[in-house]
Amino acid sequence: MRTIVLDCDPGLDDAVALMLAAADPHIELAAVTTVAGNQTLRKVTDNARRLAGLLGVTAPVAAGCGRPLVRTPAWSTVHGDSGLGGVTLTNDPVGLDPRHGVDLIIETVLAREAGVVTLVPVGPLTNIAMAVRKEPRIVEHVREVVLMGGGYHAGNRTAVAEFNILTDPEAAAIVFGEPWPVTMVGLDLTWQALATPAVLARIAAVGTAAAELVVAMLGSYGEAYRAHRFTEGPPVHDPCAVAYVIDPTLITTRRAPITVELTGTATLGMTVADFRDPEPDCSTQVAVDLDVPRFWDLVIEALRRLP
Repeated sequence: MRTIVLDCDPGLDDAVALMLAAADPHIELAAVTTVAGNQTLRKVTDNARRLAGLLGVTAPVAAGCGRPLVRTPAWSTVHGDSGLGGVTLTNDPVGLDPRHGVDLIIETVLAREAGVVTLVPVGPLTNIAMAVRKEPRIVEHVREVVLMGGGYHAGNRTAVAEFNILTDPEAAAIVFGEPWPVTMVGLDLTWQALATPAVLARIAAVGTAAAELVVAMLGSYGEAYRAHRFTEGPPVHDPCAVAYVIDPTLITTRRAPITVELTGTATLGMTVADFRDPEPDCSTQVAVDLDVPRFWDLVIEALRRLP
């Protein structure tokens, strides 16, 4: 059993990540925190609360940072005005925890024994960076950080920068710069996780309300991604980070120091992975290859367990 804090900005693929975290028996979802990214903090928090209500999540849900540390906020167009594309959730939301998301992260980590809680941020890294600055003890207390963001080959927001990192590159620099174990599940990996028509057919065959919701969300997601030449199906980024926590054998990783570019005119937000003979104490690694069939098996089995 792995205990996680899911820091997210739902977001279509965030929604699938939350479903996977809520349903897999190997995961204890200790807390859900939200951060502005795919949409405003108000919208992503409402989405997270309604998804939690739909899925029967009992973990506290708290709103975190509403803007990057330094930069001007910029929302994603892929996820639509609501953050969930054309899908509207009408169910009752779970209550909002009164704590700030940063405080919930800190308190959840420190309430457990050292080495128990894994942080899984799948949006901009603002909350995680703020938590580190407010309470540095969490660096030695967490088990690891498994984040969705970055890429060592190419970007999606620019030629070299991925959206989550570019949204708050200073926060990313803080997170990568701390000496805790970090696994970067970036675009090089997540672009392998395509929700093809065959995958959508398998999900639809599950026949549950959760599965129907995923098909609707990924259909909307696919329409947006076709403009970016993903004709086979949209890449489903965020569940890959959760899947790695559940079963690390699904993903091949490679150890490398990672630097976030903060000053380049054309390279701001680039995650530079140095594959040249990393030092033995290198604490960062990047995800390289995904076992695609087993990944989708994991997601679909989780959907079968949901209400």
